[in-house]
Formats: sequence, structure tokens, C-alpha cells
Amino acid sequence: MNTAALVLEDGKVFRGEAFGATGQTLGEVVFCTGMTGYQETLTDPSYHRQIVVATAPQIGNTGWNDEDDESTRIWVAGYVVRDPARTPSNWRSRRPLDEALTEQGVVGIAGVDTRTLTRHIRERGAMRGGVFSGDTLTSVDEMRQRVLESPQMVGADLAGEVTVAETYVVRPAAETRFRVAALDVGIKTNTPRMMSQRGIETHVLPAHATIDDVLAVEPDGFFLANGPGDPATTDGPVALTKEVLDREIPTFGICFGHQILGRALGLGTYKLRYGHRGINIPVIDVATGRVAITAQNHGFAIEGEPGQRFDTPYGGAVISHYCPNDGCVEGVRAQDVPAFSVQYHPEAAAGPHDAAPLFDEFVNLMEARRAQA
Repeated sequence: MNTAALVLEDGKVFRGEAFGATGQTLGEVVFCTGMTGYQETLTDPSYHRQIVVATAPQIGNTGWNDEDDESTRIWVAGYVVRDPARTPSNWRSRRPLDEALTEQGVVGIAGVDTRTLTRHIRERGAMRGGVFSGDTLTSVDEMRQRVLESPQMVGADLAGEVTVAETYVVRPAAETRFRVAALDVGIKTNTPRMMSQRGIETHVLPAHATIDDVLAVEPDGFFLANGPGDPATTDGPVALTKEVLDREIPTFGICFGHQILGRALGLGTYKLRYGHRGINIPVIDVATGRVAITAQNHGFAIEGEPGQRFDTPYGGAVISHYCPNDGCVEGVRAQDVPAFSVQYHPEAAAGPHDAAPLFDEFVNLMEARRAQA
């Protein structure tokens, strides 16, 4: 057995065995409460530079297939599990999970008491850590020093590391009803797929796109994708969003894109203690009181209170949604320009699907704008 260790920046150590690639990896240690959808989690660019702890005790039962990736690669910095499945059992499985991790050089650790680890993160907050195995497994002091020398998530500008190199287009299977310019700061594969089901032709633009790039698409709408890092570093995307709002192009943002829109409307952002990550997080719509169970992955949030109304350079706006667990802002809606955003994932491939109709709301915004033209 190849032993391994997870070392946190506060000196806490969790021992286990190597899972996936052998070596060293550093990142922010966070926990994800989803009981399914690990393949989507691992390939979500929003998890770039994070060591993900699976709170579900057994991981890998359905193996790894060739259809459910949310991007072209695994993005997590490392993976921590308690009880990896010995043999996957699913008709779509093509290889075991640990084989996929090994192939892509993702260093993991298994056999960890993930319940104790999760409680530790909840009490102390998400923090930097490292997984070490093989030749990198040395003294605790030396491993901890490597962790302390690694970059923090606050101030991390990561969108440029996950964005597409050049624009690509996802066309609908049927007739094209609308054309959308989507800013890729970490977009997932299922997002343009869900828009294509609604007759939307999606032009996915690099994170450094300009207003001229957006206007060249002749878009009916503008989409701000999910992504990793500190939203305080997104001055370029925020400036672009302001130019889009000046032109009153219907705008929809999710997750990281929600934080970008929030900044464009004049709101600040801050780091959460341990974030929201999972597929079972409740959100309340302030206007209706309706509760949606959502998929989320964010360690930062925008400032505000549920139902708060505030002035922006584009007219009034309101905090439209919040999480009842901690009061965190989960949605923003502009009242005088066609723009809204949510902190959660309406495109969640592993579910739940309570928020999927938000894409229909985006369509309604574009229809209304077209009718006014």
C-alpha cells in the first residue's frame, strides 16, 4: 500500500493511502456535499486549484464514462475520499475513477475520515492544504511549509487559466431563435447544451473578450458563466459587463458570472468561511417565498441583504434570492435594464433541476427586448 497524507496549513494531518496519481498537489481544501455527480464535479473548471473532499462516504461506484465531462479535463487540484469503490458498476462506465485520476495526473488520497475533516473545515474555514505521497511524503514540518508557501485563494485571478483560447460556436439542433455571446470564465459543457435546447446559438468567447467581440456576434443576449478564483480580480469582465449593460443587452449570469454582474452593479464581494459546494443547497426567492434546491460551488459571495433594493448606474436593482442556511446572497435582478443573475447552477448535470427554468426566463428577456426593437 502506498501511504499518503493530507496536510492542512494549520498543521492538522490526515493519513491515508494514495488514490489516483502519486506525488504532491497543493490547493484550497474544500468539501462538497453531493452524493452523486463526482465526474461533473471533478471536470468543473470552477474547482480549479481546489482540493475537493467528498463528504459522501463511498465514491466511484459508477466509474468514469466518456459523456459526462463538463470540460476537456479534470480541473481539481486533488481529491480526498473515504471509501473508493473497488469495482465500478454502471453500463456507461469505461474505466475506474482512480484510473481517470492517474491518467490525468490528479493526486488524491483515500481512507481519510472525511467526516472529521469536514467538521474541521466547517469550524476553522476553508484553508490551504496539500496531498503528499511517494517521494513527496516527508516530515510534517516540511510538508506544511510547502503548503504555507502556496498561493491563497483570496486574490487569485484564475479565469484566464481556464478560459477557451478562441471563440467557438454551439448551434441548436433545430431552428435558431436567438444568438447569445457567452463569456467563458470557466463555462461548463452543459450550459450551451441547455441553451441549444431552447433554440439558442451560443458563441463562447474568451475571458479577455472586448465589447467589439461581443457586438460582432450581433447577440440577442449576453451570458456570464461560472468559473474559479476571486471575483475581486475580474476587472476586465466587469468593465465588459458594464458596456453590455450600457447597451441594454439582456444579460444572465450564474455563479462566478453572478459575482461579476454584482460588481458591475456596484456591489462588493467577500470570502465565505467555507463556501457552498454540493447539489442540495436551498435557495429562497424573495418575491414569491418559493424554495429551490440547487447545485452550487462558490467560496466567495456578493454583499447585500435579502430583498435589499439599491441604486446602480443603470437604475434600480434588488437582491432577489438568498440562502436560508446563512443568509448569503443568491440572486440579483436589475429593474431598469434586462439583467439578472443567480449564485447557483441552473445547468447542473447531476441535478437537481429546480433552477432549469431560469434559461426560459433568459429567453423571455430576449423576446421582450426584441419586441421593443
